[in-house]
Amino acid sequence: MLTAMKTPYPRLILAAALALGAISVYAANPVAKPANVTVTFHEPDKFTDARASFGGPTEDYYLDILKKTIQERAALNIAPGQKLEVTITDVDLAGDFLPGRAAGSEDIRIIKEIYRPRITLNFKLLGADGKVVKEGDRMLSDMNFMNNISIIGRNDPLFYDKALLKDWVEKEFRS
Repeated sequence: MLTAMKTPYPRLILAAALALGAISVYAANPVAKPANVTVTFHEPDKFTDARASFGGPTEDYYLDILKKTIQERAALNIAPGQKLEVTITDVDLAGDFLPGRAAGSEDIRIIKEIYRPRITLNFKLLGADGKVVKEGDRMLSDMNFMNNISIIGRNDPLFYDKALLKDWVEKEFRS
């Protein structure tokens, strides 16, 4: 008599199969090279809040993450041959530090709805012929940033800020 063998962890096996599939799709379609997207920061030392500690200096690490986010997302959303130039003029990361902490205590960024992400920038999209296709100044902000239904990646220190930029790029340059 043959009996069907029951797998003790069907969901685990299914999850592993889906993960392997996602990895193979990513490997087959790597992120577009952002050579046609330039991001610069105008006077980053004067940014409202792009730092890792209360009263600390602007962190190049954070700026690099924001730059890479724009470059990768824009490279996927602008037409071949086009060039995008973005200048960020102010950054106010989601969350804030609690003032009045004890000396020597660790700085912890508190994420609350009142500390929404804000980024001010200007951009110029050039066609393959070098003519301006679109340009403008934008003040990005998301009052409902904490109501995003996606929970994947929320432990990323710049999750909300990157989501703000990705949303802007996709709406601004949707083909």
